Amino acid sequence: MNRRQRLMASIRGETVDRPPVSFYEINGLDEKPDDSDPFNIFNHPSWRPLIELAREKTDRILMRTVPFIATMPDPLDELTTTQSWYDEQGRLFQRRNVRAGQRDLTSLTRRDPEVNTVWTIEHLLKEVEDLKAFLEIPLPTSTGKPDVSAVLEAEEALGDSGIVMIDTTDPLCEAAQLFPMADYTVIALRESKLFHQLLEHCALILNARTEAVAHTLPGRLWRIYGPEYASPPYLPPRLFREYVVRYDKPMVESIQRWGGYARIHSHGRLRQILDEIVSTGCDGLDPIEPPPQGDVELSYVRQHYGKQLTLFGNLEASDIENLPTKAFRKKVEQALREGMDGEGRGFVLMPSACPYGRVISPQALANYECMVTAVCR
Repeated sequence: MNRRQRLMASIRGETVDRPPVSFYEINGLDEKPDDSDPFNIFNHPSWRPLIELAREKTDRILMRTVPFIATMPDPLDELTTTQSWYDEQGRLFQRRNVRAGQRDLTSLTRRDPEVNTVWTIEHLLKEVEDLKAFLEIPLPTSTGKPDVSAVLEAEEALGDSGIVMIDTTDPLCEAAQLFPMADYTVIALRESKLFHQLLEHCALILNARTEAVAHTLPGRLWRIYGPEYASPPYLPPRLFREYVVRYDKPMVESIQRWGGYARIHSHGRLRQILDEIVSTGCDGLDPIEPPPQGDVELSYVRQHYGKQLTLFGNLEASDIENLPTKAFRKKVEQALREGMDGEGRGFVLMPSACPYGRVISPQALANYECMVTAVCR
């Protein structure tokens, strides 16, 4: 059984020769160790052995976002201006300004050369009046056409060593990330009617794009991220039904209508929202973080929901970087035991995230090697 076959069989709930093992974002293709770009953390020599290990030994899952080629002008783009600059430390700043009626909405992000992430320093929306102004911006009259070339090129490069997973936000993620976290939770709790308007605004675009991509690229695995914004302790479980299930279910149905598989991505506490996650009709769940980061054991999820869901997890990224390998090996063995115990659809051994610093420690590398040796005996 090759790596592609193993992954697809696990996703479909079929018999496999061994559980797949994935390093999540690290896949041995997207990391470019020879690229001298100052923001490319993967060009540090410490990354090379891990990149090669992912390429040669893991069941590779490449995430790809499908861009759209505009066929009509987007009103939001026409109201938006951006500025970029570098400071004396080589950090990249980007300011975005949106003219919404009589209000100027601004956001600011920062990217550091030593860290593979983008920090949002200032969010676009800060208060209810900003949201009202934002909702007055007309929606685009066309979502455009999907450009699937990056997915097809990645699949060709992978061959039988893995699969491409189509990556998309959900309406809640699109909405919540417009606000500082504290303001988002207050507005979502107190201004539900207005917040639903924003979610509907986002869903109109996302639903159309999901349908178009699912039709053009049938039969693929998808990851839908954003539901954790409505998980405890941020919002009560009743709002997960309102803000996630109501809007993610149509996306899941579009994906499945064309033979695809929808995986919900949600960090943190799951116990009180697992029934709601399953009610979206999704096919998979990640990363099922163990306590104390999460609040439910993998064995519980497998026992109660394993027949409906392929489970991806549940190794904590911080354990990869910090635990001695002997202790980490016990975590790996526990995840394999709980993820494969009894009847279930499938299990993929996978961490919750990947390191985002420039240097990979010998400890982290040893723990990644431990994941591979545990399944590839």
